[in-house]
Amino acid sequence: MITNKSIKLSQNIFNMINKSKVIGSLLTVFFTSVSSFVFAQTTQNLIPSPTMLFLNVAPDARAAGMGDAGVAVSTDVNSIFWNPGKLATSENNLGFAVSYSPWLKNIVQDMALYNVSGYQKKGNDQAFGFSIIYFDQGTFQATSSTGTSLGNFNSKEYAITGTYSKVLTKILSLGVNLKYINSNLLGSFQSSNTVMTPAQTVAADIGLFWNKNSGKSWNTKYGLTLSNISGKVSYGGSDKNFIPTNLRLGMASTKDLGEGNKFTVALDFNKLMVPTPKDAAGSNLKDVTAIGGIFSSLFDSPNGFGDELKEVTTSLGIEYLLKNTFALRTGYFNESAEKGNRKYATFGVGFKLDQKYNFDFSYLVPTGSNSPLSNTLRVSLIAAINSGGNTTK
Repeated sequence: MITNKSIKLSQNIFNMINKSKVIGSLLTVFFTSVSSFVFAQTTQNLIPSPTMLFLNVAPDARAAGMGDAGVAVSTDVNSIFWNPGKLATSENNLGFAVSYSPWLKNIVQDMALYNVSGYQKKGNDQAFGFSIIYFDQGTFQATSSTGTSLGNFNSKEYAITGTYSKVLTKILSLGVNLKYINSNLLGSFQSSNTVMTPAQTVAADIGLFWNKNSGKSWNTKYGLTLSNISGKVSYGGSDKNFIPTNLRLGMASTKDLGEGNKFTVALDFNKLMVPTPKDAAGSNLKDVTAIGGIFSSLFDSPNGFGDELKEVTTSLGIEYLLKNTFALRTGYFNESAEKGNRKYATFGVGFKLDQKYNFDFSYLVPTGSNSPLSNTLRVSLIAAINSGGNTTK
């Protein structure tokens, strides 16, 4: 999303970067997951504007095909991203996944999001995992104010994550991620009035998973995750930016239809735990610490608590599993028009081979026209080794 704060932060960049390429590279740090651009002109439309938004982009095709709902759906290797608390409940001893998504393909052709992850269970009650997310923002040319070339740059961001998950009781499990994050927009680029440096930090995720088999026709599970807990980061100079700390709460209800057929409905709610700027310059945020911002983000909107509720996005997903082999998925993602206006439907399919290998595909269809997320697709390959149960979800 682009807000006044984002615009102010990027004005110097606009003076240096070839504008034909800026949308596809540098500015994606501000609207990686946005389907329409919002320029806030009054306090009525003030929007939290963290950097490193790639951290909250769904990396896998399964959840992406269900409207980005994933905090409480059945466990697989991509639980590392959605809710590490689920990982210890996996029915498989070992799993690996590779996912790929070309990004903003309607605008540029050299951007992509990659994800590699894996885990191994230790006993029946704990698991260890890892994940690497790499966001290649493509190559662009930087120019001076007179149009002189200052060289070509490749913007890239990545996060390396280690995971530990533990079953606490028969119905409750806990997971923790520790990650190193690096955002390199212009390397160590220098101009007469600007010095850019890569932003880097260490962050943590905490996830809880409530998994009780009720024995009823519908079995409901619940998940809660607080992700990207960290300090502020800087790309050079004295200004520091929040990263997208995110609170995710969700549920998933599954009806077992017998003979390997299942029907799942999932619902997730997300809120950025980043303080709301009270003016166009965001001057009130300069002295707010990252941890203080997490707590204040629940009630700091100048327009009241009703405005805070508008910052909550909703993901609704449906999955039908046929014969434990073929999956059909659809979903819808909704965000308030005053807080980014992302609204899109999603569709996906999944196939399982030999009860061990999964192929998942998803496709995004935004509402409205001229969305940078049009034609977004994701592909995931998953291997479940020593499988003792269902891996295709």
